[in-house]
Amino acid sequence: MATTEGFRPDWAQKDFYAELGVKKDATAAEIKKAYRKLARTNHPDSNPGDSADSRAKHEKFKAVAEAYDVIGDPEKRKKYDEMRELYGAQGGFRGGFGGAGGGFNLDDLLRDRGGAGGAGGGFGDMFGDLFGGFGRGRAQSQSRPQKGSDAETTATIGFTDAIDGVTISLRLTSDAPCPDCSGTGGKPGTKPHICPECEGAGFIVNSAGGGFSLQETCPRCGGRQLVYDEPCPTCHGSGRGLSSRSIQARIPAGVKDGQRIRLKGKGSAGVNGGPPGDLYVTVKVAPHPLFGRKGDNLTLDVPISFDEAALGADIKIPTLGGSPVTVKVPPGTPSGRTFRVRGKGSRRKDGTMGDLLATVQVQVPGTLNAAARAAVEDYRAAGNEPSLRANLFTGSGS
Repeated sequence: MATTEGFRPDWAQKDFYAELGVKKDATAAEIKKAYRKLARTNHPDSNPGDSADSRAKHEKFKAVAEAYDVIGDPEKRKKYDEMRELYGAQGGFRGGFGGAGGGFNLDDLLRDRGGAGGAGGGFGDMFGDLFGGFGRGRAQSQSRPQKGSDAETTATIGFTDAIDGVTISLRLTSDAPCPDCSGTGGKPGTKPHICPECEGAGFIVNSAGGGFSLQETCPRCGGRQLVYDEPCPTCHGSGRGLSSRSIQARIPAGVKDGQRIRLKGKGSAGVNGGPPGDLYVTVKVAPHPLFGRKGDNLTLDVPISFDEAALGADIKIPTLGGSPVTVKVPPGTPSGRTFRVRGKGSRRKDGTMGDLLATVQVQVPGTLNAAARAAVEDYRAAGNEPSLRANLFTGSGS
């Protein structure tokens, strides 16, 4: 179904019933049936190419969709019928809506119909729903409660705090009404007047082509409907200022580096009593001098000596924030082997703990005293190991 956002004066001169080939008193089912038949026949997918016939069917499809958008909706259809009745009875609108030939002022007429003393809201009140909002309907929509905008910030926490969870203080800077002009955008002491660009509607209507129009916020008044000849020198006419506030934010246990945390209701304040927006905190985790992280597990490189690797040993290793644990290194352990210590890692979302992955690194001493050197030479002479490089020459052609 086609959509419209904004006033289309030419609609008063269009016969959408004739476009769909139905009578003015057609039922909703008859209108829907006629639309589906015409839409299927004239849809661009059913008429590919750029021939004159294809282009004609494409235009027909747009016209049919536009017609169904209005008279296919009960509320829009009612207002459209009223407008067509007025248009036909008076021979066209004047004041820019139907030419200059002896018409009448539609807005004045609708105001009169609204009751004595001009109680009616004019064209915008009667047809605002049909044409996307006008005049007072616009102002009423602006006065509705609106949720505040979301805010974003970045926080850096320690490695241990990321594992255990922590409450931090955040200082936020957010949009707020300018303190000097109270959000009006005008220089204090000056009076506003109706925006000449949108004539007080707060929006303008631009043609989008293909028989459609788009409603956009007025670029001059920013949707405020009023303008000042002298802008506020503090906010330069924007009506917005900056405010600073501090909040306490709880960072959950197990948060990862770069993770984005949503804090509901900690964003900018709502408008007209609406709820506040949310705050999104991107967490940066500082590195630890000993421990690393792999998912929900912690990692640790553990140096061991040659004799511990060759003969085996029971070694103590640290845990993050807890007591040391003993790891049994079996004889003949190679450098780079990883041992798993269960339950000593990071906290998972379900409350359980990950593991500590301890990887041993065999260390070779840089210098040897006389006794140690003699012992190593005796080890070499014993010929306990085959050549470690024998496989390098297998199949090498040497």
